[in-house]
Amino acid sequence: MSQPLTLNSAPLAEPDTDSSAAPPLFDYHSIDQKLLENIVYDALVWSTLNCLLVGDKSVQRSGTVPGVGLVHLPLCLLPGPFPESHWKQACELAPIFNELVDRVSLDGKFLQESLSRTKNADEFTSRLLDIHSKMLQINKKEDIRLAIVRSDYMVDEKTKSLLQIEMNTISTSFALMGTLVTGLHKSLISQYGNILGLDPNRVPANNAVDQAAEALAKGWSEYNNPRAAILVVVQVEERNMYEQHYISALLRDKHHIKSIRKTLAEVDQQGEILPDGTLSVDGQPVSVVYFRAGYTPKDYPSESEWRARLLMEQSSAIKCPSISYHLVGTKKIQQELAKPGVLERFVENKDHVAKLRSCFAGLWSLEDSDIVKKAIENPELFVMKPQREGGGNNIYGNDLKESLLKLQESGSEEDAAYILMQRIFPATFPAILVRDGNWSTDHVISEAGIFSTYLRNKDKIIINKESGYTVRTKVSSSYEGGVLPGFGVIDTAYLT
Repeated sequence: MSQPLTLNSAPLAEPDTDSSAAPPLFDYHSIDQKLLENIVYDALVWSTLNCLLVGDKSVQRSGTVPGVGLVHLPLCLLPGPFPESHWKQACELAPIFNELVDRVSLDGKFLQESLSRTKNADEFTSRLLDIHSKMLQINKKEDIRLAIVRSDYMVDEKTKSLLQIEMNTISTSFALMGTLVTGLHKSLISQYGNILGLDPNRVPANNAVDQAAEALAKGWSEYNNPRAAILVVVQVEERNMYEQHYISALLRDKHHIKSIRKTLAEVDQQGEILPDGTLSVDGQPVSVVYFRAGYTPKDYPSESEWRARLLMEQSSAIKCPSISYHLVGTKKIQQELAKPGVLERFVENKDHVAKLRSCFAGLWSLEDSDIVKKAIENPELFVMKPQREGGGNNIYGNDLKESLLKLQESGSEEDAAYILMQRIFPATFPAILVRDGNWSTDHVISEAGIFSTYLRNKDKIIINKESGYTVRTKVSSSYEGGVLPGFGVIDTAYLT
C-alpha cells in the first residue's frame, strides 16, 4: 500500500488522544489512517526544516549544483525495536575494532599476502595494493593515523546473537543523516508518544556528525600547520553532498578550520608535493585528506584519478583513511581475521579477542570446497560478496548458486574476488516507509551502523571511542539495503 499526502493531511489541531486507541507497541500498521497521515505530514515538514535532504535523482543537476532538486531522505516514519543489550554490545565493540584496524594496517606483509589471490582476480583491489606496495617500498610511515569507521550489525533471530555484517573504513556516510533522523524520531515521539505508547528516551542519543567533525579537527590540530586546510575528496556527482557540506560548515564555524572540496581529477590537475612533503592543492597546503570518494571503481574512470590517489598517499598529509586502513576494510581481510588464531596476531587482550569473535558471522574463502558445495546446495543460507563498497554488489539466492557453478566450471582464480558469508536472518517488524513524499506499509528488517573515531600520533592515542550511529532499514524481501541506490531507508533504534 502506498499513499500520497494531500493538503488535507495537515494537522489542524492537536491530535485527539481520547479517540485514538494506542496500537500494540511497534504494530505501526494498526495506526489510525488519519493519525498516520498527520504524523507523516509532520515528518516531512520537520525533514525540510532541518535539512534532512538529498539531491533528487530525477533532477539532472541535483548531484552537482547545491540547492537544485532537493528531496527528503527516504526514511522510516518511526523507529523499530532493537535489543538494548545488543546495542550496548555494539557500542562496546567500537573502540576494540578501532584498535584492531590500526594494528592490522601496520602489518603490510599480512595485507599483501592475504589479498594476493584477490589481486589477480580483481583489478580495483590490485590497483589499491599497488599503491600500498609502493608505500612499503619507500618505507612510508603514517605517524598520525586518523579513522572514521562504521561497523554494521544485525541481530540474528535464531541465535539471538549480534553479528557483524561488515566494517567500513572509507567514506563512512550518513553521520549527519543518522543524527537528523534521531532528532526527527525523538520529535515525533514527543508529540505523538502518548498515543503510540512510545518513550523518546528509548531512542539513543546521537551526535555522529559532530564527532566526525571533531575527529577531523583534532587531526588537523595534530598536523600543526595553522595555514593548512582539510581536503574533502568528493565524487563528480554526489546526491548526498549536504552531509559533506554540513561537516565542512562545522569545521569552519565550530573549529575555525578551512576545508576545500576537490574531485580526484582536480587533485591530479592542481596537486603537488612540496619539498618538505606537504600536499598542496591549487596553492593551498593540506593537513588532512578526508575521502568521500575513492571507494569504488567508478571513482577512477582514468589514470588521472589513480595518479591523484598515489600523490596524496605519498604526501605528509593525514589520510582519513590511509591506503592501509582502506585495505583493512575489504571483505577478504574481514574473512581472514575470522580464521582461527588470526585475531591473536593483532590483539593481546584475550577478553577483547573473545568479544570480537563473538560478533563474527560465518566467513569463508571460495577455496573452501566443502563450504562452496554447501552454498550451492543451500544458497538461501549464504551471501556472496565482492570486494566492493556502496551497496548493490552482493549476490544471493539462485544468482549465488549460478555464480558459484560458473566459477567452478571456469577453473580460474576469479573466485578470489569474492568471499562467502553466512546469511543473517534478523527479526521482521511492521513499518511505515516514507519516500518521495509518499508513505507505504511493509514488513522490514534493520541493521545498525555504529560509528567510531580513532586518532593516534605515534604512541599517543588521542581519540578512540564509539561516535554515534545510523540505522538502515529495508523491506524484508529485499536483498540489498543501500539507501541512495533505492533499496533501503534511514531509521533509528528503539531500545527494548
